[in-house]
Amino acid sequence: MLTPTPADKFSFGLWTVGWRGRDPFGDATRPELDAVEAVHQLAAIGAYGMTFHDDDLIPFDASAAERQRRIDRLRQALADTGLVVPMVTTNLFTHPVFKDGGFTSNDRTVRRFALRKVLRNVELAAELGARTFVLWGGREGSEYDSAKDVRAALDRYRESLDLLTEFVRDRGYDLRFALEPKPNEPRGDILLPTVGHALAFIGTLAHPDLVGVNPEVGHEQMAGLNVTHGIAQALWHGKLFHIDLNGQRGIKFDQDLVFGHGDLLNAFSLVDLLESGGPDGGPAYDGPRHFDFKPSRTEDIEGVWAAAAANMRTYLLLKERARAFRADPEVQQALSASGVDDLRRPTLEHGEGYEQLLADPDLAAFDADKAGERGYGFVRLHQLAVEHLLGAR
Repeated sequence: MLTPTPADKFSFGLWTVGWRGRDPFGDATRPELDAVEAVHQLAAIGAYGMTFHDDDLIPFDASAAERQRRIDRLRQALADTGLVVPMVTTNLFTHPVFKDGGFTSNDRTVRRFALRKVLRNVELAAELGARTFVLWGGREGSEYDSAKDVRAALDRYRESLDLLTEFVRDRGYDLRFALEPKPNEPRGDILLPTVGHALAFIGTLAHPDLVGVNPEVGHEQMAGLNVTHGIAQALWHGKLFHIDLNGQRGIKFDQDLVFGHGDLLNAFSLVDLLESGGPDGGPAYDGPRHFDFKPSRTEDIEGVWAAAAANMRTYLLLKERARAFRADPEVQQALSASGVDDLRRPTLEHGEGYEQLLADPDLAAFDADKAGERGYGFVRLHQLAVEHLLGAR
């Protein structure tokens, strides 16, 4: 049960296992990882898919012939292993040309170049059978308030998404876009910093049905938010198109730890939501469980694959604990006593409106002081979750 298989839909970014350990204070500690080797290694440890930015696979300035050669090698590796490409994204943040953003750069020509770069990669994503195209606007933002007209930047952001969705519709591609929020880093402040901001933005688009969100555990926690709440709201809107799983410890730089190696309790509640938060108690999300982490720069290449395996094993352990938690009769009793199940009952009766509510005699006799004495038992319920997480039950 703790051995991952493709049925678990675990996927990894090429940029994750391929991260060489370079950071602002130190050079790379590992050699470059070939994409073909990554495909074979991921398949060997039970992964289902590999994702990539265009620049992960194809150098920024590659010739057309070199571009095709690298794509052909990837295709062959996928065919040899059965691994799939469920998601593709585009790098609009590494090259100096994107220092002020791609879609929202103050330079109009840069914005046009960025859109063309994404359109080319959308075509590749469709060719490889990807179902989701993630857009992370890591450079879409500013360090100085006077340097960016935010309202105009959002206009340009919307203009870009409207063009991309029009392109997908016209080409007949079975592909949806997912915005990935992040509050800061590398920019001082990034546009669409949280799931809530992204959901509000999506409602303004020409084709909002084709755009959802790709929340990342660490990004929401960097903003001081509860990631389970953010994911639940994305599910409520029907907008959880993809998800990035990793670990984060508090409001600091983006750590990209192994999933569960940060806030373990929040990771437990997130897995519980994903796996048993559906209306019938089944999975609430059927897409890839995608790990966007960075193997510590202290690790060698063997440690990279040990870290990748750790993500999957931790998820499966949390899934096992979450199922035991939900099946425990004492937990079910505690959920009932806490009123968790009662929240699903509509506040208004069928056909009832404000007039009936105002005239309700039971409410006229309602004793608020007595009702205020109720204890909800949330601490006991949470303790049961902790004990299941720790294997004490």
